[in-house]
Amino acid sequence: MAITFDTSLKRFLLKTKNSEYAFSIVYDKFLKHDFYGKNKEEIKVPYYSFSPYVENSDPWYSLADNMSEFAFFGSGDFRCSSLRMRGKNGDSCTYFEYRGYEIFDGRKNIPGIPFSRAQEDTETLAVELFDDLNQCKLTLYYTVFPEYDIISRYFTIENMGECEVKLEKAMCINLDLPGHSYDMLSLYGLHPYERSVQRVPLFHGNQRVMSRRGASSHQMNPFIAILDRDATENNGEVFGFNFVYSGCFLDEVEVDHAGNTRVGIGLGDENFAYTVEPGRCFNSPEAIMIYSSNGLGEMSRKMHAFIRAAIVPKEVFAQRPVVLNTWEACYFDINEEILLGFAKEGIQYGMDMLVMDDGWFGKRNNERAGLGDWYTNLEKLPDGLRNFACKVKETGMKFGIWIEPEMVNPDSDLYRAHPDWCLVCKGRKGSLSREQLVLDLCNPEVLEYLKKTFRQTFADVPIDYIKWDFNRHLSEVGSPYLPPKQQDEVFYRFQLGVYELYDWFIHEYPNVMIENCSGGGGRYDLAMMALSTQIWTSDNTLGPDRVKIQYGSSIAYPAYVMSCHVSDPELHEGFLERLKYKYHVALGGMLGYELNILKTKQEIKDEIKSQIVFYRKVEDLIKRGDLYRLISPFENEQEISAYYYKTSSETSEKNERILLSFLQNKGTREKKEILLQVAVSEKDAIYMDEISGEEFKGSELITGIAITTSEKNEFSKMWLFTKKE
Repeated sequence: MAITFDTSLKRFLLKTKNSEYAFSIVYDKFLKHDFYGKNKEEIKVPYYSFSPYVENSDPWYSLADNMSEFAFFGSGDFRCSSLRMRGKNGDSCTYFEYRGYEIFDGRKNIPGIPFSRAQEDTETLAVELFDDLNQCKLTLYYTVFPEYDIISRYFTIENMGECEVKLEKAMCINLDLPGHSYDMLSLYGLHPYERSVQRVPLFHGNQRVMSRRGASSHQMNPFIAILDRDATENNGEVFGFNFVYSGCFLDEVEVDHAGNTRVGIGLGDENFAYTVEPGRCFNSPEAIMIYSSNGLGEMSRKMHAFIRAAIVPKEVFAQRPVVLNTWEACYFDINEEILLGFAKEGIQYGMDMLVMDDGWFGKRNNERAGLGDWYTNLEKLPDGLRNFACKVKETGMKFGIWIEPEMVNPDSDLYRAHPDWCLVCKGRKGSLSREQLVLDLCNPEVLEYLKKTFRQTFADVPIDYIKWDFNRHLSEVGSPYLPPKQQDEVFYRFQLGVYELYDWFIHEYPNVMIENCSGGGGRYDLAMMALSTQIWTSDNTLGPDRVKIQYGSSIAYPAYVMSCHVSDPELHEGFLERLKYKYHVALGGMLGYELNILKTKQEIKDEIKSQIVFYRKVEDLIKRGDLYRLISPFENEQEISAYYYKTSSETSEKNERILLSFLQNKGTREKKEILLQVAVSEKDAIYMDEISGEEFKGSELITGIAITTSEKNEFSKMWLFTKKE
């Protein structure tokens, strides 16, 4: 069993394949955290002056000093809290006591919010606590995925009293760790330079990674890791955390007065509040945590496997389509003749799908008008959307289409008819961003209008793929639909509306693949991965920038979800070499192209055809293989990245294969030799490089493949090793 309860110790023990997590019931009231990881030594906490304790309990046991399983605001624990609730008397003092528990197979579904799917060995512990004053039941859920070393946590609050209560902070994970000799790793950035790697030592006080933007954002990703100071890719303890949610979030780390560390993951306190009426229930999103004793690389591989198995939807197609996207080729200037030309030409060179990006609807000739008017622009598609899509399909290409349902232009029929359907604070004027306003998805009428409109526009249209964009963040976050007392719920309720719309599309078009996008990687989070097969990793398709973006993304997220396109190689001397470099970069994920294939030189088209043939040979290896990072582009002057994918048990490969990539962004005057060590090779086996035809002993790969740095910028090389039987 993954979950047990020791009645003598009053201790819950949660076991995964390589870790243990334990907490105990103290004085039949409190939940005390005992340990997480492999270290089973209990934490001894001294008593500190000024530490409150509960009457009729041990005066040497204080919530202010001891390790807590879930921390309540205002009840004697002065560190960052998990839950703050304003009760019937108007104060926010939050206090719940233990009542009981249940252990069951599988998991509890979370209504209205994406969550990870139960696996065959999944078990869940539900721990019940109660607030007698406000008559509220708090249930903490711990769902264990033993094979992946993952524990997910979420909670519900049921108001069983006669007065409403208001949640003012809701953190799904609270984890107390002994000591503070840790670093914190986070992924920061901006549009379009997402998920750069930052690693800093913890210090006494509070450190926060968060989004106030109404989206998980380009600026800060919900993933963080807490690592031993000397932890590396292959050694040291790593605790990883992530949040299955796409809106505002808070990752909070605090080193307390005793020198211990508290980690909190959840909705936070700045952009969240929720009133729970009598008889109603609040369901939190899910957060996950993972432990590795063998460095950051092992943590990533476990996280990747979990996301592939329990988060991302099942595949729509046998192979991921290699798309030809129209955006960088045409922008808004599209018409039927050009796009049919793209389809006819693209199919000849191995592409599978034409994706018609922005500009096909309303009066959408630029970013200033038409957004929200989801009817076909007959000047661009004179025979209508259905007939055009059928013509694309007749070429042998699949058909994809771009939408952005949450947004509206002021210059649109929709806005002129319903200006009150936008998010705005009463008495204030809404700000524009990218010439857009945000629709009020708290309003059921808005959601029903969008469903009705898309149902009509997409009726009988043979759509294979939807690219779903979200091109601005939220400001003046108020809802004309909600009453004044619920205005601080808008951030959260808006996100529930987003999820409702996604669920509708998934059920309305079950055989359509959805690719999520938010100016590229602005909603690069586990909840969006639960709703869409892959995510447009960044609007930035420049190779050197993509090397860093994709490397940072790989720390928390697998290639399986990473949409990577080769854009126009800028036709000048050396364009084929540049094209190959961009292609090698794009093989960090799922391949696509962004260029005007009708104006592309024949040499480029021929090269693309051979690229796609090779991609089909390694697609499953990239998609489902185990990733081993060798060199970080954030840690050397040449911005060199090196990594390899190895056949895993998930892949369909018969023989062990290894795809090794070396990417150098900047040239160097002084050449130096670098050894790329493929440590997972079998020492006595023989491996053949399918690209060069050379053979290598496994011992040679373990010692390292030697490569010399180049004077050129944008230099790359790949090897595809197959073990000979």
